[in-house]
Amino acid sequence: MPYLNISHKDRLSQAGLRPTKQRLRLSEWLFTGEDKHFTAEQLHRDVKDGTEPVSLATVYNTLSAFTRAGLLKTVTVDSNRVYYDTNTDAHYHFYDEDGLVLSDIDSRGIEITGLPDLPVGADVERIDIIIRTRKN
Repeated sequence: MPYLNISHKDRLSQAGLRPTKQRLRLSEWLFTGEDKHFTAEQLHRDVKDGTEPVSLATVYNTLSAFTRAGLLKTVTVDSNRVYYDTNTDAHYHFYDEDGLVLSDIDSRGIEITGLPDLPVGADVERIDIIIRTRKN
């Protein structure tokens, strides 16, 4: 993770974000050095009872600002569920349909071939792959 050795305040400032108390609180939960996949509701549940109370609306607004600033990536698993990912590098995911858990795929050895012709003037921005799993 590229920001592991800098303070949360510096991380936000370098991303062009004002380091408010709520943003710092959420940053402390998000950027611990391990990659995390979570929904806004899961994050709110985990931080709402701390010393700095954070509303669900603030969580959504902050996640949106962090995503626009490039600190997070969104992964849409269906029309009702968006996960946030602290790993912003190109990678793919497993989604456990039973447990509603998103996890990274070890991308070594994955090769994508046979892409269709792109529309004129378009370039590939990114390729999203979600492999959905269910217990048998």
